[in-house]
Amino acid sequence: MKKKKLLSMHINVDDLIPENKPLTAADFEAASDEEKQYMVQMRPSTTFFKDGVKRLWKNKIAIISFFIIVVVTLTAIILPMFWPYTYDQCLGDYNYYGSRDPSFNNLKPFEYCETERQWQAEGRFVMPHIMGTDDAGRDTFIRVVFGTRISLMVGFFASLIVLVIGMTVGSISGYLGGKVDMIIMRVVDIIYSLPDTLMVILLSATLGAALEGVIKNTLLEDLGVNMISLFVVFALLYWVSMARLIRGQILSLREQEYVLAAKAAGAKSGWVIRKHLIPNCISVIIISTALQIPNAIFTESYLSFLGLGVNAPMPSLGSLASDARYAGNLVANPWPLVFPAIAIALVVLSLNLFGDGLRDAFDPKMKN
Repeated sequence: MKKKKLLSMHINVDDLIPENKPLTAADFEAASDEEKQYMVQMRPSTTFFKDGVKRLWKNKIAIISFFIIVVVTLTAIILPMFWPYTYDQCLGDYNYYGSRDPSFNNLKPFEYCETERQWQAEGRFVMPHIMGTDDAGRDTFIRVVFGTRISLMVGFFASLIVLVIGMTVGSISGYLGGKVDMIIMRVVDIIYSLPDTLMVILLSATLGAALEGVIKNTLLEDLGVNMISLFVVFALLYWVSMARLIRGQILSLREQEYVLAAKAAGAKSGWVIRKHLIPNCISVIIISTALQIPNAIFTESYLSFLGLGVNAPMPSLGSLASDARYAGNLVANPWPLVFPAIAIALVVLSLNLFGDGLRDAFDPKMKN
């Protein structure tokens, strides 16, 4: 036994035990229940998803944004079923004389025209125009609600297309490596080098003319040429960011021991990607998809603003803002432009804040 150094705080166990006397149970003092509870500090069992949701729930801004998204989505889906007006209904066509009534045009919020005041005097119920009417006498509120539905649909479906293509290409590139990875990454670099806005406008314009004869007399005709070309644009251009993120994750994951064990057991490459690599990239997939949705909505909005979005009379938030430029004097009646702009800002801001909350909650590097 080494000699204890002077001024050392270490306890010499030999000084506590008498010589030639073995230790027995009586030499130890049993720990109390409180001491046992203090020493045993075990976390309850949890999963990656539960742990992420628990952290997400603590982010109040993200939760508020999530509820705003849910309310806006449910309103856009359910409300048009019960609203007395439709998005393409010109209210001036429904007067006593069967002719066009211009008094319904360009009404301000909660304003009634002369015909509606006459109906009210007769005891008939007239639904107020919450956001006024446009220059064709159509109710702006239901058009904004329906336009929000179209914009959300474009955002979710476009993000789904980007997810499928980006996840497939990125996982193949990262797992196989070598020449396959080099070729795919050069294609990605070429797409990144293209001017984004210009390519979107050119593809939307050219694909619209090319698809017009293809979808004629099919189920896709109701969707519209511009809408289909918009989805094609997302499939051609916007998958590269998702592919690069997933490729980077798989490049680090493919060297793990469980991947080597699966290869040694004879597992095929597709099985390893589906069962091992993609599930371990789920945090990146969730975050990237959530942040892609507002990007898709904003892209659809400015394309519709330029006239390359949805086909008239179907509205979207971008086309409503574009139509407001021709609705009359924007200084005297700015509401046809203000309400779609507020809807775009609310939806995009809520989705961005919720996406940031998902990143903070599900990214393992940001747990602290």
